[in-house]
Amino acid sequence: MFRQEAPRIDSKRRANFDAKRKQFAPTPFQPIEYPHRLTFYDSPPTSEITLEQFEQWATDRLRVLAELETCSFRNKTQAETITHLEPLLRKYLSLSSNTSSSTARNTERQKDHYSHFILRLAFSRTEDLRRRFLKLETALFRMRFTQDDARERASFVDSLNLEWEAVGEEERTVLVKELTAVGGNREDGGWFKVEWERVPELVETRKVLLKGGKAYVPIREQLSLIVAEFSSRLEKALELTSRALPRLDEDDRLIPILNHLSTHFSTPAFSSESSDSLAPSAITAATIPTLAQHFPLCMHNLQTTLATTHHLKHFGRLQYTLFLKGIGLSLDDAIQFWRQSFSNITDDRFNKDYRYNVRHAYGDVGGDANRRGRGYSPFSCQRILTEHHPNAGDVHGCPYRHFSVDNLTSLLQATGVTDRDVLKEVREDVSRSRFHIACNRVFEHTHKAEIRRAKDEEGWGAAELDTIVHPNTYFKRSYLLKNLGRVKTEEGGGEPMDVEGASKRI
Repeated sequence: MFRQEAPRIDSKRRANFDAKRKQFAPTPFQPIEYPHRLTFYDSPPTSEITLEQFEQWATDRLRVLAELETCSFRNKTQAETITHLEPLLRKYLSLSSNTSSSTARNTERQKDHYSHFILRLAFSRTEDLRRRFLKLETALFRMRFTQDDARERASFVDSLNLEWEAVGEEERTVLVKELTAVGGNREDGGWFKVEWERVPELVETRKVLLKGGKAYVPIREQLSLIVAEFSSRLEKALELTSRALPRLDEDDRLIPILNHLSTHFSTPAFSSESSDSLAPSAITAATIPTLAQHFPLCMHNLQTTLATTHHLKHFGRLQYTLFLKGIGLSLDDAIQFWRQSFSNITDDRFNKDYRYNVRHAYGDVGGDANRRGRGYSPFSCQRILTEHHPNAGDVHGCPYRHFSVDNLTSLLQATGVTDRDVLKEVREDVSRSRFHIACNRVFEHTHKAEIRRAKDEEGWGAAELDTIVHPNTYFKRSYLLKNLGRVKTEEGGGEPMDVEGASKRI
């Protein structure tokens, strides 16, 4: 059998190639339209966005998912979860209806679309991340579906073209007794039948009729079918995404962001870089012991150990120095504070062994040009949990993770947390590795009266009382709650301080 060679191009003939025509040819990808507020995220994004949008949109969505997971951990009902998340959704992931006159409607839907796919890339790496992402996205879709306008929801369902088989009048007449036993005598839209595997929730709660491998579902129960379809499609998409991830390894722009997002999914590490805490007159070396009542347990433990032993090891000093820097302690006061705390050594030894480290943390010396003048950022909860694990003799880290249950209980009791129910719930949270939930539970217990007053008198909502994931946020919120109506900004203009900071980034 003879092999036929492909025809060769005559080298003397000029290739038929027009560079300008190819350069200005229409792109094969067309902008995506968003006719509905709800979506199954079947089509990937096609337009270009900036790296800043890439990171910020993913961060905003991660905020919402983190709060949704927190509500699940705390066993909140669907109604309580919706009430808690409404202000956060309006702030970070708003979606206007088709009848809205908002000019940002398409931008909002684009952000929702893109942020989903960005987090899909970040959380497809492991089975655990895929499972958690699937659970939270499904819960978010369920909440949005129930809150959507009835007319827009019906239009969205019609656009899905789901394989539903309507139950005809003749079949309904034959099965009238069985259908009535399942759905009662209500006449609210009829029935449809699907494969029973598609509605496991309804089968479990006996809300459907099973016959011949089919589930006869009342039309009013379409939510379960829609949510199950959404979950099934997303699960398959996550599996496909995980297989495609190795192709991204060479992109040095996106991989660090995606790695950071997936790493910090357990406790979202949104660190506040704002220094708008208290007026400088309120934060001095002399006031630190008094302000320790507002410190989270990790920092309170460092302050107590420092006051008792007059010494901290390197990572303990670094963690505490950056925290004090974050609450507004100036460099001069920080040097004075550490010199007074290390009272059992001479001035020469302090200046030789410790003074430079404090100045370096503040950015007064050392570092590159980008960090000079700013120094290091205060450690977030995630960094404390995952980096610089304490060894024997160290007291830094997170007590909820790095302490034994008995030592943690003793430390909490020493700080005034003696309620048996609270201690039991904290131990349960710690056993399930929900360290940030345990810390927030203690905060809510120790500020119970102040939080109630802030809600009733000051109008605080979920946006002001979202889950704390940074020690400096813990301090600022505690101080503000304990001094409601009395904390003002440095300028004296009568405006309350910005507790969370003007800008947040990962």
